[in-house]
Amino acid sequence: INHFMAQSDFSRLRGEVLEAVSGRVLEIGFGTGLNLPHYSATVAELIAVDPCSRCLQLADDRIRSAPFPVRIISADETGARIDLPDDSMDAVVSTWSLCTIPDAVQALRECRRILKADGRLHFVEHGRSPESGVARWQDRLTPMQKIIGGGCHLNRPIAGLIESAGFHIENLRTFYNSPVKVGSYMYAGTARP
Repeated sequence: INHFMAQSDFSRLRGEVLEAVSGRVLEIGFGTGLNLPHYSATVAELIAVDPCSRCLQLADDRIRSAPFPVRIISADETGARIDLPDDSMDAVVSTWSLCTIPDAVQALRECRRILKADGRLHFVEHGRSPESGVARWQDRLTPMQKIIGGGCHLNRPIAGLIESAGFHIENLRTFYNSPVKVGSYMYAGTARP
């Protein structure tokens, strides 16, 4: 998964989504730290959450070379509780993570709780296509994808999940990132609490 997610198309999208992120930042689904090179110098501190200890070990070199402090905090696989105070973060980042979190809405509610009133959720995620034929294939393939893709759901309606958690989407760009439509419908944007 790490090799696939390090491809240039994903790297370009990371850069687009992360260029405006600043201050104290929580990144959910930190993984192996592929986002780190894309943050600007205006990030004061990054708090990383990921239930995969092996992924976090693979991130060691990237963490050491980050131009800002990176602190890893523990989280369970559900994301139901993040051990940070209310209204404490300027930004929350989620890149290709909501597909694997068992209760994505609850995890997003936690993100909303810890965001300051003027904070932002910055996201790029893959999810449910608006094309009915593609969506049907996503529904058919998701059970197998969850097994081979680390719990990944191809068919989550990302914008709806974000709004269900109480966020207000400020801008949203949706597009296919590949001719293989089943796994490439992207949602990129920002939302406020």
